[in-house]
Amino acid sequence: MLTEKAANMDAKAVAALRAVSLVKSGMVVGLGSGSTAAHAIRFIGDRIRAEGLEIIGVPTSSVTNRLAGEVGIPLIDIPSNHGIDITIDGADEVNSSFCLIKGGGGALVREKLVAAASRELVIICDPSKIKLKLGAFPLPVTVVKFGWEATKCRLQEICPEAHLRFARESEEPYLTDDGGYIIDLPLGVIEDPDSLERQLKAITGVIDVGLFVNLATSVIVGNPDGSSDELTRNSP
Repeated sequence: MLTEKAANMDAKAVAALRAVSLVKSGMVVGLGSGSTAAHAIRFIGDRIRAEGLEIIGVPTSSVTNRLAGEVGIPLIDIPSNHGIDITIDGADEVNSSFCLIKGGGGALVREKLVAAASRELVIICDPSKIKLKLGAFPLPVTVVKFGWEATKCRLQEICPEAHLRFARESEEPYLTDDGGYIIDLPLGVIEDPDSLERQLKAITGVIDVGLFVNLATSVIVGNPDGSSDELTRNSP
């Protein structure tokens, strides 16, 4: 049934459709950010209208908040008991150990907060996001706006090409939903994501890093032919 419905979709939508089939009434659902997660949000809205699906969403960005409202998903902040049943989100890169690079869209702090509060984090993507090792995509680092130049200098000791992200078609720095700046680090191959995350987060002024280590529980890869593959930590 899913394969038939997915036959004319792009690969990202195929992955999103399969992930949304995991959502059940009564769940608290983390709603990711970005173009791939947007497919999932729309599919959840379809199920609310068609099936009477009853869920509560936790948005990871202001853009997600608006889209979820448009499709009829009721929203809350992260529950105080960390009771998010499942989060569906995309990624900029995924390696074989389920380590991720996220933050290309700028929402990495809220995305990580929601992911850390979730019992399951399902990553949806197309095959281009699967990498043997992370690092082809520049690593986003969110920093405090105050003193950002000093923080950038510290980051350049690790990655000399580290640079401030600017808003699209603007000469103004990109500003996150929480009022931070983003420094992008084109590092090349990242051999040890866990160690690098700790090293970067130890720098004063760094809010968080777009490395998601030991958070994803499964990865659903959509294929151009309408099929999909679900990978879990126990996958061969």
